[in-house]
Parts: sequence; C-alpha cells; structure tokens
Amino acid sequence: MPSLLLTAHDCVGHVHLIIGSNSIANARCAKSLEVGANPIIIAPQEAEVHYALKDKIDAGYVTRSTAAFQDEYLTRWGRDEVDNIVDAVFVTLGGKESLPTRTHISHLCMRLRIPVNVLDSPNLCTFSLPSTHSDGPLQIGITTSGKGCKLATRIRREIASLLPPDFGSAVERLGTIRRRIWEEDHRSYQTLEDHTAVPENEDDDFAAQKPTFNQLVSESDHAAAKTRRIRWLSQICEYWPLRRLASITDADIDTILQSYNTMSSSTIAIPSAPPLDISALEIRARPQPSIILAGSGPGSPSLLTLATHRAILTATVILADKLVPSAILDLIPRRTPLHIARKFPGNAEAAQNELLTMGLEALQNGHTVLRLKQGDPYIYGRGSEEFAWFEERGYRPIVLPGITSALSAPLFAQVPATSRGVSDQVLICTGTGRKGKAPEPPVYNDSMTVVFLMALHRIGELVESLVAHPAPSLPENDGQIGVRGGGWPKDTPCAVVERASCSDQRVIRSTLQFVVQAVEAEGSRPPGLLVLGKACEVLKGRGGARWVVEEGFNGFDGLEGVVGLYSGGGNMREMSTERTGGAGNV
Repeated sequence: MPSLLLTAHDCVGHVHLIIGSNSIANARCAKSLEVGANPIIIAPQEAEVHYALKDKIDAGYVTRSTAAFQDEYLTRWGRDEVDNIVDAVFVTLGGKESLPTRTHISHLCMRLRIPVNVLDSPNLCTFSLPSTHSDGPLQIGITTSGKGCKLATRIRREIASLLPPDFGSAVERLGTIRRRIWEEDHRSYQTLEDHTAVPENEDDDFAAQKPTFNQLVSESDHAAAKTRRIRWLSQICEYWPLRRLASITDADIDTILQSYNTMSSSTIAIPSAPPLDISALEIRARPQPSIILAGSGPGSPSLLTLATHRAILTATVILADKLVPSAILDLIPRRTPLHIARKFPGNAEAAQNELLTMGLEALQNGHTVLRLKQGDPYIYGRGSEEFAWFEERGYRPIVLPGITSALSAPLFAQVPATSRGVSDQVLICTGTGRKGKAPEPPVYNDSMTVVFLMALHRIGELVESLVAHPAPSLPENDGQIGVRGGGWPKDTPCAVVERASCSDQRVIRSTLQFVVQAVEAEGSRPPGLLVLGKACEVLKGRGGARWVVEEGFNGFDGLEGVVGLYSGGGNMREMSTERTGGAGNV
C-alpha cells in the first residue's frame, strides 16, 4: 500500500458537512470549529444528539439540519466562491444498517472530488484525520493509516512529551526572524546590481541540505554573504538543541537582525561574532529555581520512587525531616548541602519556620531545593501548608508522592489493611493534634482498620480515650470540644510497627488492654505507628500471649537479585504472662 500524503489545509471559512450526531460527530465538529471551518450537522429530528454537540448547536456555533441527507446538499450548501460545493464531508454513522448510506455518500463525494471521511471504513475514505498535537504554529500529526487503533494517539503523546514546554512560542519567534530576514534580503536584492544571488527558499518537507548549507563564507564572497543570514537561521534550526531554541526571546530577534546590517547598496556585512551569545542562551535554558516536595517512603531506600531518587541525586540543596532514615540520607551526593530539621518537643514550629526560610533563600539564589519528607508529603506531612507557603512567594512546588507508612507498615507487619469479611474500610488518623492536643478518637467499628500516626509518644492517653465509652464532652477553655470516648473493646487486636522496612524493624502484637505495657516494657524505636482492628490477626496472631515482639525485616527475602533491595534477618520472641507480671493466658 502506498504511503498517504500528509498535508496541512487552511480551512478558514470552509463548509464541513457532518452526517450523524454521536460523540464522533461532536469530535468532528470540535475540530472543524478549531480550524475556523463552518460545520453543518445532518441529523433527523428523532436522532439522539450528543450532549456536547447539542450545546454547540444551541449556542449557534453549529448549524443543524433535521432533514434526511439529500445528494443535492453536496452542491448547494457550500461557499459561493467554489460554486456552492461543500469543502469536506464526514460520515459518522455506524452499524451495518447504515452501510448502504455510507457507501452511497462516499461514492458520490468521490465523483464530485469532495474529500470524504467515513467512520470505520478506510476503503470509503479519501482522507483521514491524524492524531494531532497543536502548540501555536507547531502541529504534529501522527497516523497509522487506520492500522494502529489508538496507537497513533499514544505515539503523539510520546513525541509531544519530548519537546520543551511552550515550544510553539519558540517556533513563532523563529518564524518572525525568518520573515524579517527574507523581507530585508528581498529589498536588498531589488537594489543590487548583482542579481546572481537570490534568496534561499525552504519548505518544511525539504529534508535534504543544499550543497551550500555548510559552505565557508568569506568577506570577498559577496554573493554568498547576501544569503548568509537565512543560512545561519537554517543552521541553528538544524543543529541547536531544542531547549536552546526554546530559550530565544523577542529581544533576541532584534539582536539577530541588528548584527547583520546592510553596509551599502552593494555589500552585506559579515559579522565577526555570532549574532547571539551562546553562553547566555545556555544559562537561560538551564532549569529555573524550583522547590520539590518529595516523600521518601516508609524507610527502605528500595521503596523510593524513581522520581524521588532522581530528585535526591540532582537537587542542589536538600532539607530533610528528622525521621528520614540514614540509609536514604546516604544516597545524597557529598557535594549537596543537607540540612536536617531540628525538631524536638516545644521547638516544632520554630524548626519548621527555619526550614521554610532556608528553602526560600536557596530558591532566591537559583537552587533546586528538595524538601525530603518521610512517607508521603500529603499524609500528615504538612505538605499542603508548605506548598501554599512557597506558592505565595512565587515558587510553585513540584510534589512527588511517597509510599505512605500508613499502608506499607501494616503490610510489612503482615497486617492487611482490608480483608474480605473482616475489614472493609481503612481510617488514617493522627495521634497528635495541633499544638500537641489530643484529637477526638474514632468511634468503634468492628469492620474498620485504624492506623494512628505520630501516636506512640502518648499511647497511654490515646488508648484510654479509645476504650472509654462515648459521651458528650464540654468545650475546653479554648472553646474546642474535649476528647470523647471511642468505645473500643479492650480485647481489640492491635500492632505497633516501628521503623517499617528498615533492617531494625520491630513489630509488637498485642491488644488495647496490654499494648501500653508492651511499649513501656520494650521502649520506643521511632518512627512508629499503631494499627488497630481485627485485621491485625488475620494473617498472624499472638498465640495467647499478652504481646509478641518481632525483630528485623525480611520483607525482601527472595528478591536479593534485584538491584538496590535491602534485606535483613528477623527473629521473634514471645512475652509470656510471667514476663509481664500477669496471671493466665489472654
């Protein structure tokens, strides 16, 4: 099959006849309106009209005819300047019952030499619409000639993603340079006695370079010098990186043109230096100062996203939370300045403000700042607050998600957050409210798994509020409602998961009745969280003990061959009732 001829048509004022009223007809109408054409829809009164197409008709953007298609419409509804023949026909009818109509319209259009496109019938089409990326004057069309289904759309997205942002503006500027150079050169040629040199014309589809493309131009070679400016423009379009071309500004256009002034009626100047400062363009094309809010995951470097790992390697300043594990901090290049938040009880707000100020100063000095957080930046990580703070100061952050410990830590502790017949919902809570206040505990629900973050330092108070019976509470002195009871049974299974996914991970399995004693006996190993609900014993129980302690992380066992994975051995020890001072099994 011969290749199709891809063309770009000026359709301003053209009449496009669209037969049908479905979603495809709406898409064809939208494309016609986009290019400045006048679409006419043919859809019987009883036909169902796509809601978006109906809006276009009601707004007067699209003309609708409720009469059945007539052959004479093709030669009566067009423009006067082309003898009333329509410029293009789109048939969007589907189904076997419409095949005779589609075939008839296609053959009629072919006889009249009217371009026709028929839905899902390549053999009835004389043209097809490529998947198009449009950015100002830049248009990229991809077609698989009807063979690739949605593949053309994907290829178009892939190609467009490789272009610098807003590259269409750069194309517009280069077009302005080309037009002004051509106009000035054309005026010069009209006044010169030597007509041996003519302006060099180009075409978008002309791939081959002319023999004179890279020819050396000397001061004595006046004929070649007369076309030097347009040749220089052609060369930068051919050889310069796209990001450098995209950095050209409107001010650069005047600089380029002024550097090639006509010296007299018979000669054209040959500048001794390039018309633009390449180094200045390179600096301009470099990434602008940026702030990245990124989550580092639960702890293991193996659980970093590729985007966050790249941000760690490329940032020029890194501001990290205090609880980001050392194994992740070890990935930071030695050349990169690192500041770790100096947060401790009573100093959290001051430390947070210090980080924000340092980040802003670094941005003002042109740095790429990485604000590295544990878990996910938007799960109790103050990410939204920091986003708003930097945006108010003119820097819109890039936010990279992280694997939140609220879901991954239970997984590594063999606690499924949901399990059919046991838990059908998950609630993520904080154990510490604003200004250190205790938040209101969730009311008991036996089919819910609750994950408490930032709660182990006050686990006694939290458990007390959870097991208390629900009761109304009077406002406190500051006007806020006091803590109400959650009504959770004391025998509700729970698990404390600390340093999840790190080699020194620890899991304490217990119940609400004994978990406080367990934490007091075993000590704290932050960061940690509390998981509450029946799901805690779906895969692994306590075996009758008040609590069970599991040391080490082996979640990556069997994956040692995967680059970058860390694994550690684990062991388990049980705390019997005798060890905790109790009597009898629970």
